[in-house]
Amino acid sequence: MINLTPKAIEKVKEILAQQNPAPEGLRIAVVGGGCSGFSYSMAFDNPNAEADKTYEYEGLKIFVDPMSLMYLDGAEVDFVDALEGSGFRFNNPNVKHTCGCGSSFEA
Repeated sequence: MINLTPKAIEKVKEILAQQNPAPEGLRIAVVGGGCSGFSYSMAFDNPNAEADKTYEYEGLKIFVDPMSLMYLDGAEVDFVDALEGSGFRFNNPNVKHTCGCGSSFEA
């Protein structure tokens, strides 16, 4: 299961409301790439496969494909607004190593 913090839910809903046409929800995925092997991907989308796992948080739908779910199970997505910058942050217990810049990981 993937968890979203209240701040992350609020920010995704805010951005989603600005989309035209409005997608059904947010897709969270793990994709190959980066200096450590994997990176996170977040994009507004509509479910495209029966195999997608769908989560719902306060009316916000999150779609995750089965392969990504293997790497994201137990992860938490937060939105951080700090002096160093704003953005979504993943706290993923499946990560064994991250790169120096923090944008990719090894599982």
